[in-house]
Amino acid sequence: MDPRARIALLIDADNSSAKKLDLILSELSKLGETSIRRAYGNWTKPGLRPWTEVLHANAILPMQQFDYSRGKNASDMAMVVDAMALLYNDHPDAFGIVSSDADFTPLVMHLRAKGAQVYGFGEAKTPEPFQTACTKFLRLDQLSEPDEEVAEPVGEEAPDAPADGAVPETAASGSASTAAAATTTAKRTTARKKAATAAAAEAARTAPKTAAAAKTAAAKTADTAAPVRRSPSDLKGDARLVRMLRNAAEGAADEEGWARVSTIGQYISNQSSFDSRNYGYGSLIKLLKAIELFEIRDEGKQTLSVRDKRRSKA
Repeated sequence: MDPRARIALLIDADNSSAKKLDLILSELSKLGETSIRRAYGNWTKPGLRPWTEVLHANAILPMQQFDYSRGKNASDMAMVVDAMALLYNDHPDAFGIVSSDADFTPLVMHLRAKGAQVYGFGEAKTPEPFQTACTKFLRLDQLSEPDEEVAEPVGEEAPDAPADGAVPETAASGSASTAAAATTTAKRTTARKKAATAAAAEAARTAPKTAAAAKTAAAKTADTAAPVRRSPSDLKGDARLVRMLRNAAEGAADEEGWARVSTIGQYISNQSSFDSRNYGYGSLIKLLKAIELFEIRDEGKQTLSVRDKRRSKA
């Protein structure tokens, strides 16, 4: 399929899990651009809370559908109506149907009969008719997510503790040393006060004459400030970023595991509004180098490629 093909993703939130959403979006990014994203359910139910936590982060529009009768949700019917409206009004190239409900089988068959490809996502328990009706069906409960390399926070080393039974030097110095230390401290305090007074006078003399000038100077400083660049350990600790980069690299990889950086960028742009500058790096390759999870090949050439380090180890 054309990398820029338009895909409509319709999620039956009542019959699917939010845990595999990243895998779904990553898989669809290999096929085209998921420009329509909707999730259907009765959002007043506590059981849909995991979905509500990931909808906005992934630009998915929640479609509210109340239950008209007890024990039966109406989300699937609303989803079918919207799918038909999209088919004849917006004409997407493909549909992504996330559900394990066999009731969508007639819908899938109709969409394919009208020339649209349908990619299904559900659990292994999904009835066979629904699976076979799809252009491609992925069993989400059999797909494992990549292991995350989360860097441990690096803290300052604590000072060495005294050995057992050792007496601190200040305690063993005696009363004479304590008195001398107090006199020295008093002298230093007086010197610091004098220095602070002189510094305040100098600051008052060189400060902007008006409050407006001070605000202007602050604004200029803010405008010219460089973006905050996230450290390698911070990048590795971002599980969503690591998963997105690895999934894109895997989708674009050749038999040896090498993937063109340009193709990786295309996959990611199909999946989300990602921009490496939001992480403080001017380009995708700089971000890939900073995160230290990929090997780099042909740097400075049009064939610039990267490979997941786990591939080389294997």
